[in-house]
Amino acid sequence: APASVITAPGPALHEGVREACERLLQLLLLHLQKLVHGRGSPSLAECPARPVPFLEALRPHVRELCLDTLRLERKRCLWQHQLLALLAVHSAPHGAAEALFFLLALARTPEELALAPQLHAGLRAVLPDPLPAAVAAAVAQIHAGRLPEPQLAQLLRNLALLL
Repeated sequence: APASVITAPGPALHEGVREACERLLQLLLLHLQKLVHGRGSPSLAECPARPVPFLEALRPHVRELCLDTLRLERKRCLWQHQLLALLAVHSAPHGAAEALFFLLALARTPEELALAPQLHAGLRAVLPDPLPAAVAAAVAQIHAGRLPEPQLAQLLRNLALLL
């Protein structure tokens, strides 16, 4: 929920409740990390992916998750970025390329754009370089005419800034 919903007017949220919620989110992310990275083989490419229902349900919502992550709202951004990375690895190779593409196409400030190289660095540690696939996805979106002109201009500016 947006921060305005979390901190709605009225009595202040008891600090113990906030801490318990943070702990639950950390445990959920840790569990997802074990499911995604805890395969029997040292290489993710050698072992078939085990479906993780939660991540499978998030697959069609990568764009929305990227948009929400780009809001850079305190701890939520860190959790969402980690969730995005887990989703990208879980649904690799297309998921990794898609996540990078959306971060590159939707970032409007240098702070937002910094999330794309951070995600790329994390993904490169466990996957073959997803950047060429992200660029190919961007070119496919451009050729298909699916990017509105302002978003296309933003994507090109962001790519130029990163280069």
